[in-house]
Amino acid sequence: MGFRFRRSARLGPLRFNFAKGGLSSISVGGRGASFNIPVARSGSPRTTVGIPGTGLSWSVEHSPDRPAVIPAGSAAGLPNSRRLRPGQLDAFKQSLLGVLQQELFAAGSEGAQLWENGSVSRLLGDGSLSPRTAGLLALIETPEAMEGYLMRAQSQDDAKRRTQRCIEAMQEASRLAASKGWLATGRSSGSI
Repeated sequence: MGFRFRRSARLGPLRFNFAKGGLSSISVGGRGASFNIPVARSGSPRTTVGIPGTGLSWSVEHSPDRPAVIPAGSAAGLPNSRRLRPGQLDAFKQSLLGVLQQELFAAGSEGAQLWENGSVSRLLGDGSLSPRTAGLLALIETPEAMEGYLMRAQSQDDAKRRTQRCIEAMQEASRLAASKGWLATGRSSGSI
């Protein structure tokens, strides 16, 4: 196994990643969600969403209509955490929604069971939840509710925060439904 060199430096919300040959990529975000843009290495931009402290994360590579490598030099047009062009922000929100649907609410997962059985609505109708928990669960009551919540994000950071809240809502709903015996046992559970 050969040695590798890796170093990074932060400048505001951006992290510049250096390899032996120079600037390798630029990252935006931090724990829980990040967006990585290759500069002098092969590959496409990548969005990673994870649950901090667990080691679990999901990555989506964005390749349609983008060159494999962004030319080094001018940083014009590169997204940052505060201002994405409307098309870029919409694509970013769609990719995050796709990750949530694929990883948390795929057919046969606990998330799919929550929606199929109306468990989130039943939990909300129970009346014994704290206002915070009820507000959290309302975010994922239906697929349309989750999509609407995520698509209302106003920035990349806002979209990442909303994605993290959907993950937390799924975990909480799953825990509460399991404690009431509403989730079928023996079915594959979502990887959260």
